[in-house]
Amino acid sequence: MTDSAFGTPLPPPPDPWAGSEMPARRGGPPWLMTDLIDAEPDLAARLLTRLAGRSGAAARLAMAVRASAAAGKPVLVTGCGTSEHGAVAVAEILREALRTAGLPWRLGTAGCPVAVQAFEGSLEDWLGGEGGIVIGVSHEGGTWATNEALQQAKRSGATTALITASDRSPGAALAEIVVTTDEQDQSWCHTIGYLSPIVVGAAVAAHITGEPIDPAATRALLGAGLAADAVRATESMAAALGGVDRLIVTASGADRAAARELVLKVEEGAHIAAAYRDLETVLHGHLAGMDASTGLVLILTDQAAGSERAARAAGVLRAAAAIGVPAGAILSGVHAVAIDSPLTPAGRLLVPDAPSMPATIASIVGTVVPLQLLTERLARVRGVNPDPIRRDDPRYLAAADAAG
Repeated sequence: MTDSAFGTPLPPPPDPWAGSEMPARRGGPPWLMTDLIDAEPDLAARLLTRLAGRSGAAARLAMAVRASAAAGKPVLVTGCGTSEHGAVAVAEILREALRTAGLPWRLGTAGCPVAVQAFEGSLEDWLGGEGGIVIGVSHEGGTWATNEALQQAKRSGATTALITASDRSPGAALAEIVVTTDEQDQSWCHTIGYLSPIVVGAAVAAHITGEPIDPAATRALLGAGLAADAVRATESMAAALGGVDRLIVTASGADRAAARELVLKVEEGAHIAAAYRDLETVLHGHLAGMDASTGLVLILTDQAAGSERAARAAGVLRAAAAIGVPAGAILSGVHAVAIDSPLTPAGRLLVPDAPSMPATIASIVGTVVPLQLLTERLARVRGVNPDPIRRDDPRYLAAADAAG
């Protein structure tokens, strides 16, 4: 099956390369963000199909990752903002793939993939080193901090790679291996920019393990979040949480990438102050800063140590209920059974099981549309256009310019 079987591609990056400009303004929904979320199932299938070739960049990246891991050298993934959360997801996916392939993978051991924030990485004297690999994630390839981290990695002697939309970008010029996604996000409230590196990570993982990821199954998993009942559940949760003063998002394991991304999305797209907390951290004193004006969203789809995670998650939700915090959840089927419905009065979004996919990839891919569509519907509830991430307001544009 060719990638043309999965819909019409989004516009490519500009040639010659240029950073994106303010998104075209719409007077009301559907926003550009809405259209892009709708496009994601087909995009993922197209990308997986294209990257399956054994002589392509994804295969070369898989070989480089495997070689560094086998030698006990650093495997680092880095990015900023949405791309940073994509990097966290890619590190989780690669860790699962290396474990499946029988290579070192345990957290803290040599060769274990780890995500590093790009600015912090750029400040290190040694990043990756001889025999190591540093993989940048940058949707457009122009993020200053990510490119600085790649420069530092090159100086340390590490192999450099980049997951990006264009091989003509400044970041691509710094990388020895460039895996391009070829289709560019049209909204500044990035959705494609989060999904694309995750799909690349899945494709690289498939080359590491020798077990292909089915494009049609991936398309179906993403599409489940756009089904009519899923959209209704999302709108109900957005209505329940749209009036909160701030939002706390909590997760554990592989779900932490999605939780961090949801925090960024609701701040950028719906203009709600938000913060991420690890699952156990919420119970370690942070409830003192929460009350009925605080919303809570739990993300729980990771099947590893599932009963332990579900037990602590239920404890968080019981504590939230005791002080009147409206809570909702994004849950896999197994966890939905384990978490009593009264503990999620703001509602729940269900991620279907995907038994044909590696568990970590299924969790990370399955949460993409729910977190993004929740953001988009929260923006509707609050009367906000998510596409410009508030830079259509002169004050926020000036703030962006002031930051340099």
